[in-house]
Amino acid sequence: MRFRHLGRSGLKISEITYGNWLTHGSQVASETATRCVQAALDAGITTFDTADTYANTRAEEVLGQALAGQRRESLEIFTKVYFPTGPKGPNDTGLSRKHILESINGSLRRLGTDYVDLYQAHRYDYATPLEETMQAFADVVRSGKALYIGVSEWTPEQLRAGHALARDLGIQLISSQPQYSMVWRVIEEKVIPTCEDLGISQIVWSPVAQGVLTGKYHPGQAAPEGSRASDAKGGQQMISGLLGNEELLRRVQGLRPVAEELDLSMAQLAVAWVLQNRNVAAALIGASRPEQVAENVAASGVHIPAELMTRIDEVLGDEVVRDPQHTYDTSPKERLV
Repeated sequence: MRFRHLGRSGLKISEITYGNWLTHGSQVASETATRCVQAALDAGITTFDTADTYANTRAEEVLGQALAGQRRESLEIFTKVYFPTGPKGPNDTGLSRKHILESINGSLRRLGTDYVDLYQAHRYDYATPLEETMQAFADVVRSGKALYIGVSEWTPEQLRAGHALARDLGIQLISSQPQYSMVWRVIEEKVIPTCEDLGISQIVWSPVAQGVLTGKYHPGQAAPEGSRASDAKGGQQMISGLLGNEELLRRVQGLRPVAEELDLSMAQLAVAWVLQNRNVAAALIGASRPEQVAENVAASGVHIPAELMTRIDEVLGDEVVRDPQHTYDTSPKERLV
C-alpha cells in the first residue's frame, strides 16, 4: 500500500481508502461488513470513509464496530455531515451550526472514537451562511473532535470562499471528495486546478463508475446476478442510467486489451487510472465481499504509461463526461427535509 499527503497538510492517508456508502448497514450484513473491513486492514488500508447519512447512521455504527479494538492512532477515520438523518426534521439536515455540532457528537458516538481525522461537508448548503458553517467547523476542530475539515462536490468558487474562511479561522480545509473516473471527468477543467492552487487534494468516489468499468456489464445483456445493478439495496438506481448507455458499455469492453497489457483486472485499471492524477490523494473503494478489497488494493502503486493513458482516451472517446457544470448542479439548492 502506498500513502499520500492529504492537501498541504502533514496527514498521510492510504491511496486506496475504504468507503461504506452503499454497503454497511444496507447491502451487506454486519458480519460480512466486518470481514470486509478486516480484509482492508490486512491489505494495508488505514483510511476509512463514511457519512452519518449512509443507511441513516447505521453505516457509522457498523464501521465503528468493525474497527473496535484497532489502535486508533494507526487509523484515519473520515465522516461527513449535511444530508438528512434520524427522523429528518427541519434541523436534522444541512450545515447550520446546530446540525453540525449535534451531528459530530452523534458520529463520534456511533464510530466509537473521541475524534475523526477528517470532518467533511457532504454538499454545499445554500440555505446557511458559509460563515456560520465554517465557524461551526472551526469550533469542532478546536474542541478536538476533528483534526481537519474537507468538503464534497463543491464548486471552485465555493472551495475558494471556504478555504479563505478556514484560513482566517485558523483551521485547515485540506480535501475535496468528488465523483471521478475514466468516464466522469467533470472536475478536471476547473475543480482540480483550483484545488492545486489552494493546496487541497481529491478523495474520489466511484472510480469504477458504479461498477461499469469492471466490464461485468455487456450491451444487450442482463445484469449478472449479485451485481449492484440487480440489488435494489445496493445502489441499483445509481447505475441504471449508465447501463442504459449501450455505446458506453461497448466502449468499456474495448479497455480489456489495455488492462491485459498491464496485467490488471478491469477494476484495477479503473482504480489505477484515477491515481495517475497528482491531485488525487486516494480512491474510495467499497466492497460487498472481502475478495473485492484485495483485488482493488492491487491498483496501489501501479504506473500507467502515457501511451496507454492516451489509448484509454481514444477507446472511450465522446462517452467521457467532462462538462464542469455538473459540479454546480450537484448540491441541492433548497434544504432537504
